Amino acid sequence: MKVLAINPGSTSTKIALFDDEICLLSRNVAHDAARLAQFARVSDQLSYRKQTIEEVLAEEGADLDGLAAVVGRGGGLIAMEGGTYEIDAKLLEDARMGANGVAHPAQLGSQLADEFARVHGARAFVVNPPDVDELQEVARITGVRGVYRTVHLHALNLKETAIRHAASMGRSYEDCNFIVAHIGGGISVSAHRSGKMVDGFDIVGGEGPLAPTRCGSVAVADMAQWAQGHGLENVLPLCHKTGGFVSLAGTSDAIELTRRAEEGDEACRLAWDAMIYQIGKCIGSMAVVLEGQVDGILLGGGMAHSDDLVRRLNEACGWIAPVTAYPGEFEMEAMAAGARRVLTGAEEPKRYSGEPVWQPPACFAE
Repeated sequence: MKVLAINPGSTSTKIALFDDEICLLSRNVAHDAARLAQFARVSDQLSYRKQTIEEVLAEEGADLDGLAAVVGRGGGLIAMEGGTYEIDAKLLEDARMGANGVAHPAQLGSQLADEFARVHGARAFVVNPPDVDELQEVARITGVRGVYRTVHLHALNLKETAIRHAASMGRSYEDCNFIVAHIGGGISVSAHRSGKMVDGFDIVGGEGPLAPTRCGSVAVADMAQWAQGHGLENVLPLCHKTGGFVSLAGTSDAIELTRRAEEGDEACRLAWDAMIYQIGKCIGSMAVVLEGQVDGILLGGGMAHSDDLVRRLNEACGWIAPVTAYPGEFEMEAMAAGARRVLTGAEEPKRYSGEPVWQPPACFAE
């Protein structure tokens, strides 16, 4: 069965056409940055991006006859459980307006999927979008009344890695407990219990290990003092753009950083060592979340290509559970796989409610 996957990014849109598990076409469709800047809202880009994608599909001679499903990278939605969601009017409405308050091109994923599905008489889905929130209640509580943890993670890759590893063990994701880390430009470390991502570190809000562009966890008092000298407006960018390797060594490129470290650059060596140390520490904390019942520690993302990183994390954490590396990312494959699970009856599609999956407890009401 044919499935078209669409993943919008800041200045490009990734597309991939699958026939069952075989990838027939994979392209990164570039968009003119100046043209994108002319649109007041993210959702206003829909027609332009759709036209550009159509042109590329035509150039490639893509055969969309018999298309069974179109999957879009979800975004802009209210917090939801993981799974494969059939795109409907409510989901589209929230995606268009960015109901979660975050303006990101991922909002266009469901809209583009719906557009292409209508043309080809296919079903339209989103699979484990960035808005997935399955935290257990105790993981949400902070020491400040009215402030609760929300965790933004690489949900699509994290869950697909866990699903694949469980299958390799002859088991289902729902029957396993895993610690899964996506190690790329941002680093997600998460605990998965019986098919739910019950805890993790918020890579958007400044939690977890330092990463190529992210500061990771820093004491509130230290950041308050830093902000007095550098400006409050410069704090949030440290969480996703100007922190981590960028702040410590002036680069976001892990390959460059490790090369410079090997050449004797002490700042680069310390930044690399600190990142690996912090990833291991976060993995250890997730083992406590799972009460030591861990079936595997799974490492994905671009930096999992590093033999040094994988070896050192295995040495640090292998006593908890076996460590397995899944280098790179497979977002497009994960999106298509989610659609196939629904189309074959292996998974029931979910309906988006637009209602938050969790409400603050009454005992902490302001």
